[in-house]
Amino acid sequence: MLDALHREFVYIWYYFTVQLEQIFGYWVLGMVIGSAVSVFAKDSIHNAFRALRGKRIGILGIAAASALGIASPLCMYGTIPIASSFSRGGMEDSWLAAFMMSSILLNPQLIVYSAALGGTVLTVRIVSCFLCGIAAGLLIRFFYRGRQFFDFHGFAEKPGRDTDPNLLLRFLKNLGRNVKATGPYFLIGIVLSALFQRYVPADAMTALFGGNEAFGVLMAATVGVPLYACGGGTIPLLQQWLLDGMSVGSAASFMITGLLVNCILS
Repeated sequence: MLDALHREFVYIWYYFTVQLEQIFGYWVLGMVIGSAVSVFAKDSIHNAFRALRGKRIGILGIAAASALGIASPLCMYGTIPIASSFSRGGMEDSWLAAFMMSSILLNPQLIVYSAALGGTVLTVRIVSCFLCGIAAGLLIRFFYRGRQFFDFHGFAEKPGRDTDPNLLLRFLKNLGRNVKATGPYFLIGIVLSALFQRYVPADAMTALFGGNEAFGVLMAATVGVPLYACGGGTIPLLQQWLLDGMSVGSAASFMITGLLVNCILS
């Protein structure tokens, strides 16, 4: 019994370390860039969004708001208070919807981390999140024209935590919070990936996600609901599933569906 448990531990540890070596650098680089954007560029990005207010650019404003939402380093919980501030300043609801949707789905840190999945999946992730932001803005624009959609009562913008006068210390503190927030999900994702490699045959993954494209997309969307923890936590799983035959369309379905459900439940 002990020999069997030891053997299984050795196998899982091997898969764990291989996955860790493959993806650890992307995670670290993503955190460094994400913290740098948060400390040194966040205000510039949000000021660029504020600068759109009052401009008569119509639907182009929705596209610009979606792009700026992707560039924003804020997480889901940080986006709503800043959106409340934008709303009080007179920002159009359709632009707010586009900014909030794309900001929740993607940020600079997650873009870098997602590069571990390859250029095709990374491109699909960026484009799909950008289009989701535009879709949210268009829905508000056409169905709530002349009416207020958002009610931010009680959502005041909180003071930022990046206040240390020393820029280096400010960056390091932000990076430390980043490690604390994303580290557990990163490790859980690698453990799950190792368990899948050990106990789920590659043929089963190919049959589930890589056969019929329509069925694979549907199954990926279904699996994405209970498994999705955060944007980066599932990347180790996705990386292994793509190696096992998961289609790019199924990967995109898993990512977008899981994040949207996560947003709704939160």
